[in-house]
Amino acid sequence: MFYIEKNDKPNFMERKLKLIKLKNNTIKLSSLEKTNEKQLEKIARKSKEIIEKNSNSKKVALSKEIQKEEIYVNYLNTYGIEIADGKWLIEILLSDIMKYIIDKKQLEKDKVRVSILINDLTDIEFENIKILSKEYKTINIVTNHIEKFKKLEKYLEENEGIIITITNNKKRSLYKTQIIINIDFPDELINKYCIKEDAIIVNVKCKTKINNKRFNGLNINDYEIDFREDRKNDKALENKYYLKDLYEAELYKKQRFCDIREKIKSDKVIIKKLFLNNGEL
Repeated sequence: MFYIEKNDKPNFMERKLKLIKLKNNTIKLSSLEKTNEKQLEKIARKSKEIIEKNSNSKKVALSKEIQKEEIYVNYLNTYGIEIADGKWLIEILLSDIMKYIIDKKQLEKDKVRVSILINDLTDIEFENIKILSKEYKTINIVTNHIEKFKKLEKYLEENEGIIITITNNKKRSLYKTQIIINIDFPDELINKYCIKEDAIIVNVKCKTKINNKRFNGLNINDYEIDFREDRKNDKALENKYYLKDLYEAELYKKQRFCDIREKIKSDKVIIKKLFLNNGEL
């Protein structure tokens, strides 16, 4: 596991030659300012070589500053570096995010209509839908692949006594929905549906922009967490990194969903804030 951040105090030669320093498990980049794409590609390649030389793992966490360097980050992805960015963790924390929204917006939980936009039903999403369908009375699954969700529908009805709606009606599916959980619908697909003007949208795997000019709801594209102080390492205390990235980087993704949830509970992980297109909640 490596961390990548900017060198706060590079000397003249380090800055001029754009040298990369390795201290313990932290890669420090001397300068990315006024750097062309060819140079950024070279820096990303050297970063990859350092990681491969010193560890069997290709997992990294990027500081807040490094995350702004999109070209460098894109090259890291190209080289197969596993970047902890909270996108996997948000799926595990979906029920917590829902609770945070309900509390912040002071919504009546029993009356909230929830729609889940999803085409690919993974094991994690299967578990999430089971949890949410127990907590909220009205759950709609909106998908282009209705046949994939028949097993889930049958399981919930036979084992939990829960009825969910599976639909793909572009005019009616989301028209009355207050909270939309967008698992994997891209911009061009979600904008084909009629969305309630004051709906709250939680984007899980990708950011989206709603084209309807009358939409004045909340479009949530990112989040931040907090957790027990005694579980925080030096990187968390430095405030250079997002806590969600650091926490995700330490998790073993192949654990069972229930075991990960137990660990999250033990570590007292909470949702600290949600980031919107133009603010935060």
